[in-house]
Amino acid sequence: MDQDRETMEYKYREALSNYIKNQTEQGLYQGQKLSRTTLEQKISPEEIISWHKSILLDILPETSEKVLHSLDFLLEVMMGYGIAYREHQSLRHQQQELKSEIEIAANVQSTLLETKIPDVEGLDIGAISVPAKSMNGDYYYFVQDENDFIGVSIADVIGKGIPAALCMSMIKYAMDSLPENRLAPALVLENLNRVVEQNVDPSMFITMFYGLYNPYDHIFSYSSAGHEPGFYYHAADGSFEELSAKGLLLGVDKRTKYQQYERRVEVGDMIILLSDGVTECRTEEGFIEREYLVDYINKNIHLHPQAIVVSLFKQLEKLQDFQLRDDFTLIVLKRTK
Repeated sequence: MDQDRETMEYKYREALSNYIKNQTEQGLYQGQKLSRTTLEQKISPEEIISWHKSILLDILPETSEKVLHSLDFLLEVMMGYGIAYREHQSLRHQQQELKSEIEIAANVQSTLLETKIPDVEGLDIGAISVPAKSMNGDYYYFVQDENDFIGVSIADVIGKGIPAALCMSMIKYAMDSLPENRLAPALVLENLNRVVEQNVDPSMFITMFYGLYNPYDHIFSYSSAGHEPGFYYHAADGSFEELSAKGLLLGVDKRTKYQQYERRVEVGDMIILLSDGVTECRTEEGFIEREYLVDYINKNIHLHPQAIVVSLFKQLEKLQDFQLRDDFTLIVLKRTK
C-alpha cells in the first residue's frame, strides 16, 4: 500500500512539473486521469495537497510565502472535507449494499408469492399487482382444486416496506399449510387470523378478502377481514354494486369469527376485487372517487378481464404522474358461460 502511494506521489510530481513547465491541454488531461486513480487508491484530498506543497517547494523554491500559507489553509479545509467525504463514501457503499439486498429480497418475495391464474372453462380472470416500492405489501393468491373450485384471496398489510413484505410471505405460507384448499372462506380467515395473532407484531394488521367460486352451481362464497370493498357487476342491467362484507382485521383477536356471504354469478357478471392502493389513488384534486373506477370499468366492460386490469392500472398510474403512493392490486373475475 505504501508503494502504491509512493508511485502515485511520483506520478503526481511528474504531471505537476510537466504542466508548470508546458501548461498544455494534455497536462490538464493527465491531472484528470490522476484524480480518478487517486480516488480508486483512496488517497485523501489533504494528502494530495500535502504532495502539491512539497513538490512545489522542490521545483519552485522561490514560491512566495503567501502562496504557501494559502496551501496550508487549503490543507486544513480539506482535512475536514476529507473526513466528510469518507463518511459520505461509506454511507454510499452501505446504501448500495442495502439496495442490492432489497433487490434480492424483492426477487425472492416475487418468487414466493407467485401464483398462477387458473384456467377454468366459463370463467375469465385478470389480475395485476404492482408494488409502490421494491417490496410488495399486497398479496393475491389463486387456488384451483381437483374439482375446479377456484379460491381467490387478496390481502393488504397496514404498513409498508420489508416488514409488510415479510408478513405477506407468512400469509402465503399459512395459506399453503391449510389442511384443505376448499375450506369455507369464513374458516380460512379464522385459521389465518390465529396465525397472524400469534406471529405478527401487535402494531401490524392485515386486511384480507377470501372467496370461493363453484363452477357447477356458480355460487361465489366470500368473507372479509376488514378489506377494501370490491364491486359486483350485474350484466342483466349493467349496474354495479359494492361487494361489501363485514369482518375484523386479521391479528386483532384470535377468537374472531367471520361472517360468510354468498351470491349466484350469472353469465356476464363480474367480481372486482382490489386493494386500497386502487381506491386511494391521489391526484392534485385529491383522492379519486369510487365512481371513477366504476365508470372506467364500465367503459371497458367489453374487454377481457386482464385487459381491463392493465388498462385501469395504466390510467391511474398516469393520473399520479407515474408515482404510485401505495401498492396496487386489482382482480377481475367474469363468468362467460
